[in-house]
Amino acid sequence: MTCLKPVDTAPSFPPVTAVAAPDRLIAGAPEFQTWELDTALAQAAQWGKIRTGIWEATPGTTRSIKGDTFEFCHILSGVCEISEEGGATHRFVSGDSFVMKPGFVGQWKTLQTLRKIFVIAS
Repeated sequence: MTCLKPVDTAPSFPPVTAVAAPDRLIAGAPEFQTWELDTALAQAAQWGKIRTGIWEATPGTTRSIKGDTFEFCHILSGVCEISEEGGATHRFVSGDSFVMKPGFVGQWKTLQTLRKIFVIAS
């Protein structure tokens, strides 16, 4: 088993597809594609599982709830605006990176079809 895993931003295998859950849909009809590239059990006691992959969304607005998960994102293409409840709205474009910490609740608005690299610890 190797401990170095390159992130393929154009995976050759089919993605898992989904749409926004009705209780999270705010506007539009966003569709999502996820290519999970790697899963590992975390060494740190507080994290049980680490997932890495590529995620894509078409335009629309959804409610984002992180719960107990921590997510790092790096935008490969597209544009989104994310606002935390009671906080500022941030615009992210290709090349931008950000973290959503456990407890995050807010809105995710995809303005142009977006593709990102994600790393989720739960």
